[in-house]
Amino acid sequence: MSTKSDNPADPFKKALAEATKVMADDPELSITYTVDPSGVSGDSMRLPQVTRRMSRDEVLLARGTADALAMQRKYHDINTHMRYAPGQGIARDLYEAMETARCEAMGARDMPGTASNIDVKISHEANGRGYGEMTSTEEAPLAVAAGYLIRHLATGRDLPRSAANVMNLWRGYIEQSAGEHLEDIQELLSDQQSFAKFARQIIEDLGYGDQLGDDPDEIDDQEDDAEEQAEEQEDPDSQGQDDSEEEDAEASPEQAQEEQQDMSEAQVTMDDMAEDEMSDEAEMPDGEAPLDPPPPPPVSDADPDYLVYDGEHDEEIAAEELAEPAELERLRAYLDQQLEPLKGAVSRLANKLQRRLQAQQNRSWEFDREEGILDAGRLARVVANPTTPLSFKIEKDTEFRDTVVTLLLDNSGSMRGRPISIAAICADVLARTLERCNVKVEILGFTTRAWKGGLAREKWLNEGRPQQPGRLNDLRHIIYKQADAPWRRVRPNLGLMMKEGLLKENIDGEALEWAHRRMIARPEQRKILMVISDGAPVDDSTLSVNPANYLEKHLRDVIAMVEKRKQVELLAIGIGHDVTRYYDRAVTITDVEQLAGAMTEQLAALFDSDPRARARVMGMRRAS
Repeated sequence: MSTKSDNPADPFKKALAEATKVMADDPELSITYTVDPSGVSGDSMRLPQVTRRMSRDEVLLARGTADALAMQRKYHDINTHMRYAPGQGIARDLYEAMETARCEAMGARDMPGTASNIDVKISHEANGRGYGEMTSTEEAPLAVAAGYLIRHLATGRDLPRSAANVMNLWRGYIEQSAGEHLEDIQELLSDQQSFAKFARQIIEDLGYGDQLGDDPDEIDDQEDDAEEQAEEQEDPDSQGQDDSEEEDAEASPEQAQEEQQDMSEAQVTMDDMAEDEMSDEAEMPDGEAPLDPPPPPPVSDADPDYLVYDGEHDEEIAAEELAEPAELERLRAYLDQQLEPLKGAVSRLANKLQRRLQAQQNRSWEFDREEGILDAGRLARVVANPTTPLSFKIEKDTEFRDTVVTLLLDNSGSMRGRPISIAAICADVLARTLERCNVKVEILGFTTRAWKGGLAREKWLNEGRPQQPGRLNDLRHIIYKQADAPWRRVRPNLGLMMKEGLLKENIDGEALEWAHRRMIARPEQRKILMVISDGAPVDDSTLSVNPANYLEKHLRDVIAMVEKRKQVELLAIGIGHDVTRYYDRAVTITDVEQLAGAMTEQLAALFDSDPRARARVMGMRRAS
């Protein structure tokens, strides 16, 4: 397969990534372009997406964001930052904003070319948040204004109009409250520890000192004093012991006798208390012993040994929450354009599936009855021979079990391009077809929130990289269509799969277990789960620090659990990769154009595999 890309934005992305690594002084840094919020997680940096159009605004925003994050990577030390950081509240916001401004100001001083790029990023953020239209301090965030002021004073550069508006709303108050300390800012930029102390002083000047918490330097001094006192207690002064012995010797005999009597009485009292406590313990029933807390439930029902290092940032989210309605409509229109060349073939397959399903749902008739509905098909016999009695028929209901079908779509980066378009189109047509047959359909997608690890990996790095951590990425499970939602209402949602930057890594085992849990909670009698994937589960951050088959083993365990419980009928379609090594009922297609046919044939065969359905179909054929 050729490795040459036809995306005109790729050379720019590659050049920007290399330049960012150099500025950040980190050749191991991983650069990704995504629709998620920009930032740094561990060894991975997220930059704004640059589309094929490469508009001027996209390019400038990507460069500005890259420079800002590179400066933070180069000049920011996380340990120093956390040592002096307030716990929460406005104080924490002020502290974070001022540290960001320090890093950007350091970049502007050492690499002047970054200053104008970062101005574009600041302008984009300020315009997006409406800072230019704010008219009072009640609207404007104090922390943002303080960060802008620090950057302005440190660099001497004018801010973009919207950012300057927010800064000026608060500038008088900040300078009046903390003006005497702001004069030393230039001398503190290159020393993060000194600047952190300066930031804490500014926060106190602004009236939020109660949120700062204890001064870490004072805590260290107290700990040093405590250690010195402990050392002195371990090596007591012998002179003190001699003095106490001399005082005891000088005491009068009467005093010594009284002290001895008091000590005897105290000893008797202590003995009585000890006997009472022993009797209480002897009378305590066995059942009063405190119970150990129950162990936490396992992450996976299929494999109790499967671990997740930190699942706090996993998300299960509706598709409409990941894009604005206007953007979903635009992406849906793009998907419809992709559907146009396939409309004829897909419609024929959909009609074929519909006919097969409706054949199982149609009512059957009992003929040659003495009463009922007149059988018009046998009137010719009466005309030919008037002595022939009239024939009647009775309509008889057939049993068709309530059914729900879940489509679980792999939203990994390897599905980008034609595969994900075809998958979305087929899910669209299949959902509409099954809905016409009164079969409810749920459409789910699975990916991760970041490339090569997210916030979970960042936490793992900060905690010293413990061995065998388990899964190290943040899951993103997307609900495109709930089973009870009508198709017309959620039709735009599938367009989300066309969004740049959505598709990342795939952790199939947990996604399959998630879809299975949703299905078994449904009231329908029959549940069918169809997985569409293009290969084995892959997450670089997890596989780099766990056994190579860690995710694959979990997927096999989940499949075995689903097959064993038999509450859900499971089948899979592999796109370009053989998935029959995982799923017992699976088909592999080599061309994504075959996906529509494979989906309809698999579902049709699955419905025909129901013994009662086959019996009904055969009965209707004999009757006809």
